Amino acid sequence: MARFRLTIAAKVFIAGVIIGVVVLVLWLNPGLLGKVAPTATKGSSSVPPSASLPTDVPGFPTIGDAPPGCPTATEVRFYHWAWNAQMGMMLATGGKQAIAGSLACQRGVNLKLIREDNNDNLISQLVTFGEAIKKGEAQPKAGAHFVGIMGDGSAQFLQGLNEKLLKLGPEYKAVVIGSAGASRGEDKFMGPPAWKLNPQAARGGLVAGVLRDGDWNIALKWLGDNKIPNNPDDTSWDPDALNWVNASDYIEAAQKYVSGFCAELKNTKTGKKEKHCVDGVVTWTPGDVTAAEQKGGIVSIVSTKEYRSQMPHVIIGSAKWMDANRKTVEGMLGAFFDAADKIKTSDEALRQAAAVSAYVYKEKDAAYWYKYFKVVQQQDKTGHDVELGGSAVHNLADNLQLFGMATGATNAFSVTYTVFANVVKSQYPALFPTFAPAEEIQDRSYLRALQQAGSTTQADMPKFAPDQKVTNVVSKRTWDIQFGTGSADFTPQTKDELKKLLNELIVASGTIVEVHGHTDNAGTAENNMKLSEDRAFAVKKWLEKEAPASFPEGRVKVVAHGQTEPVVPNTSAENKAKNRRVVIVLGTGA
Repeated sequence: MARFRLTIAAKVFIAGVIIGVVVLVLWLNPGLLGKVAPTATKGSSSVPPSASLPTDVPGFPTIGDAPPGCPTATEVRFYHWAWNAQMGMMLATGGKQAIAGSLACQRGVNLKLIREDNNDNLISQLVTFGEAIKKGEAQPKAGAHFVGIMGDGSAQFLQGLNEKLLKLGPEYKAVVIGSAGASRGEDKFMGPPAWKLNPQAARGGLVAGVLRDGDWNIALKWLGDNKIPNNPDDTSWDPDALNWVNASDYIEAAQKYVSGFCAELKNTKTGKKEKHCVDGVVTWTPGDVTAAEQKGGIVSIVSTKEYRSQMPHVIIGSAKWMDANRKTVEGMLGAFFDAADKIKTSDEALRQAAAVSAYVYKEKDAAYWYKYFKVVQQQDKTGHDVELGGSAVHNLADNLQLFGMATGATNAFSVTYTVFANVVKSQYPALFPTFAPAEEIQDRSYLRALQQAGSTTQADMPKFAPDQKVTNVVSKRTWDIQFGTGSADFTPQTKDELKKLLNELIVASGTIVEVHGHTDNAGTAENNMKLSEDRAFAVKKWLEKEAPASFPEGRVKVVAHGQTEPVVPNTSAENKAKNRRVVIVLGTGA
């Protein structure tokens, strides 16, 4: 049967007829229009109801849009990532902007929270703010007053930022003034279980992550502690090193693992292109949860649970604006610290902060952020147990510890800043040839003012049992710590090595430290056993004296081996020197 087909002209004519009929019906029946498309009913002015997002979860408060709680106060804009370490900020604000009765408003701070996961955009916002001040705006309406980032990535962030700001004048530089919290496990290096059992098995592995980022730093420290090479060139593959696939952010890094991403990479040994697929990932929550739930098969090799001091959340602002608005800055910090104290002691406060987090981040729900605030054990998609999540909030006492302002405390932020700045510089000298000294990019005067204003609550410090032993080894490394012949006294040349060891152990403040002493075979076996013990004790005592808060009772253990475990035969002076060594084992235990 032949098909009948309308011409274009016929179709247009029919459509016109239909439209005409509809218009005629509505004109003859005006009431019908209101039923088809209701018109707005006019009435008196009123406050619109709060619009709730998916924070409506049983057991959690509903968070919605609300008018500013303290609109007469100057608006302070804080740009930040999505990160559970900011729970104190969330609770202090109560919403996207400080709500009525919030801790921020109580301290006279009209704080506005704005999520931004891109570091380049964070820098751009701070530069915009600085340029507005330079033009004469005392309270700029654009740009960021503050940003929050990872402390271990602050050197490269501040270097790039201050190169722009210092062109406006030295008083415009950005500085670190405090910390709202810290990662305590959620930032991690995840890989096959074999890598955890034997770190050397990671050679030739391919990991997805944001290069030169804080999570990348975790893997780099682990590589250094286990003396495994890193391949900084993400266009090549080195079978003797850990290799990288770059990602734009921590979410994409996890997705590259989940999707089984593969790349054609040049073999550094053969020069030939080869296909290699992602074995692991460096990421943070929700990236770690994504990797576990959507694919699984990898475990936490090491995280900020072990490298406890590595990743504080640091608050960065314009030195010029802050100096002119000291009361506002101190009020903001005080609100964060008050909120942290509430979260530490009240589950209800944590639930409130989790609900605000979901609303501000526009991602997941309150129950999700609440669950992964603490480290949790759960099964991945393959049925294996994995550790996910883990963060902490910082009160004033935590800040005084972090910035070396409490009795016996070392400035752990300065250590972290410097250690990881040197890591990046060693791997990418052309991109990051220099960085400012730690003392030049921090201003502790705001913390000092709060310290002087009243008493502080207790800081959250790691605790170690006297009989606790390492059951899970994180790293094992020989250090070139030299002693006088037949003596437990350090040689002058060993000072730099001891300082480097101290900094590395401060970063890894969540670990037990075992100091293993070894000797060559000169002398009697009995005397050598005693000598190796004395030398190990000398290292322990030096660490505890230099940074007592970082090496509390029970953290450092001494293990003596004498001459029983030579790494090479004691057949020459050179070999004997190699056998006279101190090995540092880092790990966790029950």
